[in-house]
This record gives sequence, structure tokens and C-alpha cells, in this order.
Amino acid sequence: MPKQSPVPDEMTKPFWDACNEGRLIMQACKACDYLQYPPEPECFECKSSEHLEWREMSGRGKIRTYGVVHDCPVKMLQIDQPFNVALIALEEDPEIVLYSHLPGVPVDEVPVGASVRVIFQETPSTGQKVPEWEVVN
Repeated sequence: MPKQSPVPDEMTKPFWDACNEGRLIMQACKACDYLQYPPEPECFECKSSEHLEWREMSGRGKIRTYGVVHDCPVKMLQIDQPFNVALIALEEDPEIVLYSHLPGVPVDEVPVGASVRVIFQETPSTGQKVPEWEVVN
């Protein structure tokens, strides 16, 4: 379902490059071991800008909650309505949450609390891969 391509900038380019390689990475602070997303020029926790690095994640998480979109304002997504939008909490840090359409999960049948793993889907306009999530049985 990913139709919109992200536009990487200097701050997000490492994240999107890793997605193209099939890897999920998050920004981490070596000074205080804090994980953060989205990436920022300094650590949310200790405010250090000198100790930030990228760390590879396991690609596992849990479905925290979801909603169903029936009236999307984005024209290119309207053909897919209704569709799920789920919040996925990362295994490494449940406070880091990513969105997913949960490909293959019927509308309004999202198993809240279920384990998921990351998959990467290509956007048609640029070929940029974006993280999506699939339920692990």
C-alpha cells in the first residue's frame, strides 16, 4: 500500500538508506543509551549532539492500537479506503512507535497486542523502501 515516497533529508537519509537495504535502524545516544525516533540533531534525553549514532533494531514489535481510515484527505490513498492504520511499539523500546497499514490484515480485524515483524515495501514513484509490519503467527 505505500504510495507516498518519503523525501530523505540530511537527518533522515541514514534511516531511509537502511530501509533500502532491508534494515531497521534507530538513532541512539552513546552517552545515555537513549533510543529515539524520529532522528534529531541532539539526544532527547541528555541533549548531547556529539554522541549520536545509528543502531540496528531487531525488526520486532507489538501492535499497540489501531484505527480504520474511512475518509482519507490524501487523494492517492482514497482508492484503498477503508484501511487500517496501526501503531507498532518496538521490541527494543516500546516508547518508540511506528505506523503501519498491516498488509494482509483485513480491515478492522487488527489483533491488538500481537507480535509483528518489519517488512520493507517499495514505493512506486521513487522505489524508496518503507517499513511496514506483518503479524507473526
